[in-house]
Amino acid sequence: MAAPTLTVAVVQTAPRFGDVLANVHSGVTAIGAAGAPLVVFPEMSLVGYDLDCLSDPDSWVSANDPRLDPLRQAAIDAGVTAVIGAAYRDEDGKPLLAALVLGPDGSLDVHGKQNLHGRERALFQPGGPSRLLTIDGWRIALAICYDAGVPVHAQTVAAMGAELYAGSALYSVEEARRIDLHFASRAMDHRMYAAVANFAGTGPGWVSCGGSGFWHPDGRRLRQAATEPAIVVMELSRDELEALRVKDAQAGYPRGITSSGTAS
Repeated sequence: MAAPTLTVAVVQTAPRFGDVLANVHSGVTAIGAAGAPLVVFPEMSLVGYDLDCLSDPDSWVSANDPRLDPLRQAAIDAGVTAVIGAAYRDEDGKPLLAALVLGPDGSLDVHGKQNLHGRERALFQPGGPSRLLTIDGWRIALAICYDAGVPVHAQTVAAMGAELYAGSALYSVEEARRIDLHFASRAMDHRMYAAVANFAGTGPGWVSCGGSGFWHPDGRRLRQAATEPAIVVMELSRDELEALRVKDAQAGYPRGITSSGTAS
C-alpha cells in the first residue's frame, strides 16, 4: 500500500569538472544531509557538464567502479535511493549519459538519457525504454534534462502510472523560462508531481539559472532554489494528487491531453 506522503530532496550542486572523486565526496555529504528517502542530483553531477572532460577515461564510470562505493554506502547508511548523474559505460562498452540509481540495499540501476542533443549525440548512445522506480509505493519516472522538453517522454511514463516526474538537468540563465515551462507542463498535463535538480554555478559556455525545486500536479511552483548550491526538500501529498485526478475524472477530462489530441 502506498504511503500517504513521499519526501524528496533535490540537490543543486556546483561540481568540480572532471574530478569524479571530489564529486563523490560532496555527493556523500549531500545524501547524509538530505533527510529524504529519495535524493536527486543534476545531470552529469559526478563529472560536471563539460563534454571536453569526457576525453579523459577517468571521467567515465562503470558498474564496478570502486569510486562509486562511498555513494553506495551512503545510500545504505541513510536508507535512501540516490539518483546521481554520470557519464557511464555499461558492460558492453555502450556510453550512456546516465542517471545512476543507488538503492538502500546497495543495488545499482542505470537509466540512460533518451533525447540527446548537440555534441551529446557524438559521445553517447540513447538510453533504453523508460522504467519506473517505486519508493514507499510511489511510482517515480526519471527524466534527464532534454527528456523533459519532449512531451511524449512524460506522456509515456504517465501512461505507465508515474506519480512523480523527477528530472536531473542543466538549465542555463537563458533557459530560466524553459525550466518552469517544462516541469509545470508535465505536472499539470498528467496530474503528477514534478521535481528537478539543476546545477549551481558556471561551466564552459553556460551559467546555470538554478531554480531546483518542485511543482504541484496543478502546475504551481511549490518550492524553488535561488542560484547558489542548496538542498531543497519537499513532502508530497498523495491525497492532493488523487483529489485532482478524481476531480478531472468527474468533470470528464481525459488525463494528459497532448498537442496531437491524444490522451494518456
